[in-house]
Amino acid sequence: MGWVALFDKTEKAPMSANVSAARQATLYRMVIDHHLCPFGLKAKSLLEREGYKVDDHWLRTRAETDAFKAERDVKTTPQIYIDGARIGGYDDLRRFLGKSVPDPKALTYKPVIVVFAVTALMALAASQAAFGNPFTIRAAEWFIAFSMCVLAILKLRDIEKFSSMFLGYDILARRWVPYSYIYPFAEALAGILMITHVLKMVSIPVALFIGTVGAVSVFKAVYIDKRELKCACVGGDTNVPLGFVSLTENVMMVAMAIWMLMD
Repeated sequence: MGWVALFDKTEKAPMSANVSAARQATLYRMVIDHHLCPFGLKAKSLLEREGYKVDDHWLRTRAETDAFKAERDVKTTPQIYIDGARIGGYDDLRRFLGKSVPDPKALTYKPVIVVFAVTALMALAASQAAFGNPFTIRAAEWFIAFSMCVLAILKLRDIEKFSSMFLGYDILARRWVPYSYIYPFAEALAGILMITHVLKMVSIPVALFIGTVGAVSVFKAVYIDKRELKCACVGGDTNVPLGFVSLTENVMMVAMAIWMLMD
C-alpha cells in the first residue's frame, strides 16, 4: 500500500464553521530529529486548551512530509482536520476558533510600551534594593537611563537596518550618514553614565544633543511634513509608527540631561 493510500481526500472547512459540537481533531505535524515544528506544537496546545481530543500524527522525515503535502495538495505543515474537514495551518485554526491572527505589517506601539513598562519596573526594583523605597527621585532617573540603554541595545541588534530606517527622518543623519551609526552608541554611553552619575560632562551634552536633534527630526517629519514613517527607536525591523511615542524617547533624554545639569 503506497503512501497516497494512507490518506483520504477531504475538503477544507469554511472559516465560519461551528466548532461547538466538534471535539475530535486530527493533527499532522513535522517531528524530525533536528527540527520540531513550533507551529505544530502551538496547534496541539491550542486544540487541547479548547477541549479537543487530538489525534496527533508525526511526520518523521522530510520525505514523509513532502509525500503528505503532495497527497493533500498543501504547501505547509502543520495541517489540522476537524470532523474530517481540513481547517488548514495554525493561523487558519486560530481564525476557525474565532481568535485573532496578528498582521505582521500592522503598525503598533507595543514594542515601545513593553520597553518602557519593563524599564520602569527595573527602576522601581533597583530603588527598592538600594534605598528600601521604590518611589524615589533616583528611580525616575534610572527609568530614563535604563530605557536609553535598552533602546540602544535594540538598535544595535542590527545597526544596518536601524541606520537605514533612521536616515528616513533624522535631519542630521540625512546630512552626515555616519551619525546614523554613532547614534545608538552615544545613547548607550549616555544612559550608562547617567545610571552611575559619573562623567556628567560627557553624559549631559551627549544626551542633550542627540535628544534635541531627535526631537526636532521627529516633530518636523510628523507634524510639519506630515509624513507617515516607521520609527527606528526600537530597531529597524519593527512596525512602530513615527509619532508621539517616538518623540517621547528624545524628550526624555533632554529632560534627563537638564535635570542632571541642575542637580
